[in-house]
Amino acid sequence: MGYIEGNLVAGERVVYKTRLHWIVMLGHVFSGIVLLGLGVALFYYADTHRGMEPQNLHIVEGGAAALVLAAIVVFMVGSVRRNATEMAVTNRRVIIKTGLVSRRTIEMLLNKVETIEISEPGAGRMLGYGSIVVVGTGGTNEPFHRMAHPLEFRNQVQQEIERMRDGEAPGAVKAV
Repeated sequence: MGYIEGNLVAGERVVYKTRLHWIVMLGHVFSGIVLLGLGVALFYYADTHRGMEPQNLHIVEGGAAALVLAAIVVFMVGSVRRNATEMAVTNRRVIIKTGLVSRRTIEMLLNKVETIEISEPGAGRMLGYGSIVVVGTGGTNEPFHRMAHPLEFRNQVQQEIERMRDGEAPGAVKAV
């Protein structure tokens, strides 16, 4: 169970959930591949040069193992960074949680959401990511970058706000 599911109040349910786009992993993947490639190259060098002194051979093999381990750590850091961010729209609130060790949460009641600004770069429009700024009453701005499907997130917030204004049961499916 994630943070959002564990902190719902009675009668509240998740309507839409998203997270950071896979693009946030791009730097980690690139760095991991470079480190992994260097580690494999060093292992290959050590294997093809068995005639070198044993002490030097152990240093090369240790360096190769360290590079492969570093590649794994870099991949894991990127994955944890992406998965440690949860963003959801419930039938009562907008909830955004970032971080794993140190956590930052934004929980804004739907009736306090004034607007949601979306910024999508060209690549973001093609790949489905962008930045959002949730603006609450009183001018509070909460920016979140590289979010997957920002337009869908905004649409879900707007639909839930309209349901509240129309006096429907929170989270009910609107009949057309």
